[in-house]
Amino acid sequence: MVSMTSTMSHEQLARRISEVALLRGNFKLRSGRTSTYYLDKYLFSTQPDILRELGRMFAKRLEKSTTLLAGAELGGIPLVTATSLASGLPCVFIRSARKEYGTSKQLEGHIDLGDEVVLVEDVATTGGQVLEAAEIINAAGANVTKIIATIDREEGARENIEKSGYAYDALFTATDLGISGE
Repeated sequence: MVSMTSTMSHEQLARRISEVALLRGNFKLRSGRTSTYYLDKYLFSTQPDILRELGRMFAKRLEKSTTLLAGAELGGIPLVTATSLASGLPCVFIRSARKEYGTSKQLEGHIDLGDEVVLVEDVATTGGQVLEAAEIINAAGANVTKIIATIDREEGARENIEKSGYAYDALFTATDLGISGE
């Protein structure tokens, strides 16, 4: 077990994520593509040592103007929560679809007009899901200033996100995790 105060280097955290979350085989991705590897976000985002370090890393990459954090269900929720705890900034959760009961919201939490929002993503392949989440935030009157992925599979997410007008960053790439040419 890792101490609550210890920190891992970027390389140590990359190794730890690979150890617990890199699966080999034949997988269909959300984008519809097939792959010989899968990065199971739930296997890394449910490990307290990894989640704590990811929250710290995300927090270090926030702009001073950031007023709000956002994460999309389900994979982005633990990540944005850890980032909120590490940064002291509030966060909102974005549902995949508007709920059909209670308040019927798709965006959970409080968002103000003009909020400067950083959207935290788990694994980015083409960027499709995080771009959908950005549209929901913008429609609520806030401004997505940056999208930060935990892992960029290096399969077009950066290009698609930047082409849509957003600043983009990733804590790790597939290359950082020792995955290349697959």
